[in-house]
Amino acid sequence: MARFTTLVSLLAAASTFFTGSNAAAIEKRASLTQVTGFSSSNPSNTKMYIYVPAKLSAKPAVIVAIHFCTGTAQAYYSQTPYAGYADKYGLIVIFPESPYSGTCWDVSSTNALKHDGSGSDSKAIADMVTYTLSKYSGDASKVFVTGSSSGAMMTNVMAATYPELFAAATAYSGVPAGCFASSSGAVDAWNSQCAQGQSIKTAAQWTTIVQNMYQGYSGARPRFQVKHGSIDSTLLPQNYNETVKEWTGVFGYNAATPAKRQFNFPKSGYTTDSWGIDSANPLGKVQGVYAVNVGHTVPVDGDQDLQWFQLGPYATTGSATTTKAASSTVAATSTTRVATSAPATTTKAATTTSAAATTSAASGGSGASQWSQCGGTSWTGATSCASPYKCVVVNQYYSQCQ
Repeated sequence: MARFTTLVSLLAAASTFFTGSNAAAIEKRASLTQVTGFSSSNPSNTKMYIYVPAKLSAKPAVIVAIHFCTGTAQAYYSQTPYAGYADKYGLIVIFPESPYSGTCWDVSSTNALKHDGSGSDSKAIADMVTYTLSKYSGDASKVFVTGSSSGAMMTNVMAATYPELFAAATAYSGVPAGCFASSSGAVDAWNSQCAQGQSIKTAAQWTTIVQNMYQGYSGARPRFQVKHGSIDSTLLPQNYNETVKEWTGVFGYNAATPAKRQFNFPKSGYTTDSWGIDSANPLGKVQGVYAVNVGHTVPVDGDQDLQWFQLGPYATTGSATTTKAASSTVAATSTTRVATSAPATTTKAATTTSAAATTSAASGGSGASQWSQCGGTSWTGATSCASPYKCVVVNQYYSQCQ
């Protein structure tokens, strides 16, 4: 299919997805096992694989780990640290496997993008969770979902369509929930507009999309962490901004004013923004991690995942006391966002525009408003931004006031 040729760069990068994950550092003692009969309705034939450690905790936590395009359950099992953590902490890991040629996930069809969408990948993964909780007496309050690339897209979809199942989610280099929706409702379709960072919406619009994916739901939402690289050329960095807008909007926060900003955290060149910090959520309810000079995808960081999920050594407080690089923390008051193009080598990317990103300064109080288009191929509208915003080149087709 044509959509998969679009992802050649993603596939070439697959071997580098997990360079920071210390996957080999923890010995794995059990084995990855396929499960059949987990769902009464699975016409897409989405496969379920599970890792259950030899020593299982009472009421074990469950992590759902979703692979990338051309990946498999076995590949994600082998290249991530989650099964090792299962051995160490007595938790269970579910590794779903896509049934499609090229093994991307269906995040485009009508049924995939709604709660209890019959026959969809999202419904199949939800059934895997309920099966596991029932069979192993799992802790329903400690179910988590994560994934890379297409798996990160599905992570967003799962958090939107089945919020009642998950306590927290981490998406490595994906797109907002609903961004890949097909106008025809096609299954497993590619959406170039979204991939190229051209699906620009307000926080309110993204929030409505999420709410419509489970209409009438008024319960708790999973804490959401989004990670993206500044030089991602497969799913362009504007998708970081849009995903942050989506989940901060869902929780009622202003994406432009995080409660805390950490430079060089969790490692050098990364900037971490947090919203909704309180005693129960010391890391926040929404967190964005922007990785300067990192492409597709941001490497899996298992220790940071455990912190976000509040599992293992972080089960009590979720405290982010362990850093992998010298970091500085400031109370964030800036209304500017992390640059979406490849920033310069400085790590203070939160208020620094990229040397590669052409900008046009605002002229007085005139010009386009924040998040508005200000340039790109065939663009004939305003090319300057209202103060204090600047016109930042996202890609050749689209520039935005930030």
